[in-house]
Amino acid sequence: MDRGEVLSILERHDGNRSGLIPILEDIQARYNHLPAEALTVLAEETDRSLTDIYGVATFYKSFSLKPRGKHLCSVCTGTACHVRGAPIITEEFERRLETNAGDTTPDKEFTLETVNCLGACALGPIVVVDGHYFSDVNSAGVKRIIKKTRAGLDKVQVKADRRIFPVSVNCSRCNHSLMDPEHPVDEAPSIRVTASFGRKHGWMRLSSLYGSHNLECEYEIPADTVVHVFCPHCHAELKGASDCPDCGAPMISMIVRGGGIVQVCTRRGCKGHMLDLNGGGF
Repeated sequence: MDRGEVLSILERHDGNRSGLIPILEDIQARYNHLPAEALTVLAEETDRSLTDIYGVATFYKSFSLKPRGKHLCSVCTGTACHVRGAPIITEEFERRLETNAGDTTPDKEFTLETVNCLGACALGPIVVVDGHYFSDVNSAGVKRIIKKTRAGLDKVQVKADRRIFPVSVNCSRCNHSLMDPEHPVDEAPSIRVTASFGRKHGWMRLSSLYGSHNLECEYEIPADTVVHVFCPHCHAELKGASDCPDCGAPMISMIVRGGGIVQVCTRRGCKGHMLDLNGGGF
């Protein structure tokens, strides 16, 4: 761990040393866990008790004191999932990943954990990998989930899937083009916007292929995070007129050239999107 990097994280918070959780989030984003050395530096620089810092770090499930793998796999073992076979699902993950629940595979690819409830009891057994929900999982499905995760959960066959097609969009406020041919995503011109979440604020490029959820971002967006999206030209927030029908998060709205509106959910990991080619436009 580099002490200077932790001090740099503190500086990015503009001297606001009272916001402990955002600082811990940034440290974990950098190291993929909360190193003991980093927490010691944090205590020294903020005049906080190390006990209090550890109290916060261990209270919230999103924080980890041990290094996590590239993919976080959570198996629900709540009552509803338990009676439907969750222990068997957990054992199958342990067998195939060759690790125990609560541990990370030696190649740092997967961290396997069990959780008490994921809030979808009627769909159990539930498994969540990197924010992607899998319902009614059985032993045979574990192999498919691992394989799909390694291939890329957001990966789509953009050339073979006829449901995926390109759209060109403009800002719904200033009507300026949001297309960026210099930085393609999915081998097509990307949609360039500005993204803001927590204390992060930077560029984001979305795939312009409707049906693809691939994107590139200046900062890694944690799963389930709701992002505010702005036009890089007029800086207006691209707020949609409705919330996502899948998860209830706000939608962003962009104008489709030639007439129409496309709306995309702002929650990382949600696939909610709508296209109305009969909608109004400029």
